[in-house]
Amino acid sequence: MNLDPRSMIAMAGFMSAVMAIVLLFMRRYYPPSIRGVGAWALAPLLWLVSTVLFGVRDLVPDWLSLVLANQLLVLGTVTYYMGTRSFMGQPTTWRTWNWLMAGTMLVFIVLTYWVPDYALRVGFFTVVMGVIYLAQMRFMLRHGGRNFPVRLVEVVLCLHMMVLALRLATIATGHAGTDLMEPSLLQTLYIGAYVITVLMLSIGAVLMATDRLRTELEYLATYDSLTQTLNRRALLQRCEDELERAQRYGNGPSIMMVDLDNFKAVNDSGGHQHGDAVLVHFAECTRQVLRRADRLGRYGGEEFLVLLPDANSAAAAAVAQRIHAALAIGHALDCQVSIGLTSWTGPHETLDAMLSRADAALYCAKHEGRNRTCIA
Repeated sequence: MNLDPRSMIAMAGFMSAVMAIVLLFMRRYYPPSIRGVGAWALAPLLWLVSTVLFGVRDLVPDWLSLVLANQLLVLGTVTYYMGTRSFMGQPTTWRTWNWLMAGTMLVFIVLTYWVPDYALRVGFFTVVMGVIYLAQMRFMLRHGGRNFPVRLVEVVLCLHMMVLALRLATIATGHAGTDLMEPSLLQTLYIGAYVITVLMLSIGAVLMATDRLRTELEYLATYDSLTQTLNRRALLQRCEDELERAQRYGNGPSIMMVDLDNFKAVNDSGGHQHGDAVLVHFAECTRQVLRRADRLGRYGGEEFLVLLPDANSAAAAAVAQRIHAALAIGHALDCQVSIGLTSWTGPHETLDAMLSRADAALYCAKHEGRNRTCIA
């Protein structure tokens, strides 16, 4: 049984409207760091206007129901692609696509008024959509990663490209039909595929934005916003995990408690913004001398904690010396630090005990004149 094309087009319009509303609300309430949502919201709006114009065919002039309707479908698809580029942090250059839009507009006008051939118009439209889909697919395969929302959009694009290829094949064999509203099995397939694609591309956009929001929230819950180091809670959890690993394999970590010397004087003389810049500089310099497995975290204020997995006292002391050296190269934001260091003593070891020893060693370094490392 063949479905009425107008009813299916109306369904596509309804889905476009719903998804546009969802994406517009997301754009309003999601953080500005999640880019591209605005373009993703605009795309279904353009598709909505296009489906309305297709639906009122024979009630409005051809330049609206054929030329503009097809053009808006193309523009909506390009806009969706631009939203994807923006979302993934890539430049959104419209120059090439503006030329494409101008060219397609001219061709649609010719195929509507000068060479009014339905099969040619549908074939041209199908090729244009396939080109845009291929561009988006290629881009997402290179920059999109492997998470489920991205894979969903890629699958939807791939399936719709297969439908477009089938449509080109039917056109080439003379089975294109005579009108979009012709109630045939092939038209039902093509319009149905379009309805599903509109819905699934919009759902894919929602899922990609939501997944990005979850990632950002997890990052905010784990990292210090100023220095981009682990926050206290996350770092202590890493320490606990490392001690559990040491219980199983018998090779434990070292811990360094690092405090910036005379930091109150730095804030008082240069202001809090200068103090923040010193903290950021310290974190960057320290990260550069740590191993890939080491973890740096902000323990509180100007005090930091360094976790050194599988490092004995000698190895940890060498790291401490590298930190002192990295902060004494003559940079305007260089600072002096006192370091208290302690190492794992065996299976009986607890995190509280290690932190207590590191804190005592830090106090010793301060008491002995600062800008030095003491080992407990």
